[in-house]
Amino acid sequence: MKLFLFDFDGVIVDSLAVYEKTVKDNLQKINQPIVQTREEFLELFEDNFYESLKNKGIDLDVFMKAAEDILAQVKIRDMKPFPGIAPVLEALHKNHCLIVVSSNDCASIKEALDIFNYDGYFKEILGSDFMFSKKEKILYAANKFQVALQDIYYIGDTTGDIKEGKQAGVKTVGVTWGWHSKEKMAAAGPDFLFDNPRELMQL
Repeated sequence: MKLFLFDFDGVIVDSLAVYEKTVKDNLQKINQPIVQTREEFLELFEDNFYESLKNKGIDLDVFMKAAEDILAQVKIRDMKPFPGIAPVLEALHKNHCLIVVSSNDCASIKEALDIFNYDGYFKEILGSDFMFSKKEKILYAANKFQVALQDIYYIGDTTGDIKEGKQAGVKTVGVTWGWHSKEKMAAAGPDFLFDNPRELMQL
């Protein structure tokens, strides 16, 4: 059995516009409007999202507390699953263990998976309310499900995802249909770089 760890936003669902607005609104709410453009928003994901905020002087406790109200207003139905991802999840979950590892909150992810009828594919959701570090979430999953690191794949769409996957010692899979460009993802040096969800079936 292999362990497939999926980032959520930018890999399973197209939610860039939704969460760009969410983060901007939240930063505005706490009087720290450090993100004005999409480019500035995407820069936060060149490393761990929460570490990036912290390095820019954001108090994460204040940010997360303020996010409670903002997240409650997020329109999950404005997100759309990427074409071609459903049959891949359907096929992979039959023989392997699938988990979501995300910087999004568990409740939003669960609601989206329910709406898209993807909830039956995943054994667990490890979101921001579990812990901030994706590296630590990856290692937690490896230990819990007793899978060797060489049989674990972390699938992400940002350079931060690839960095944390490498730090955890698992195989990294960059996808180019998400938030960071193909060039940026290639520069991060993932073990695999895919342009289409069906290529995940090769793993």
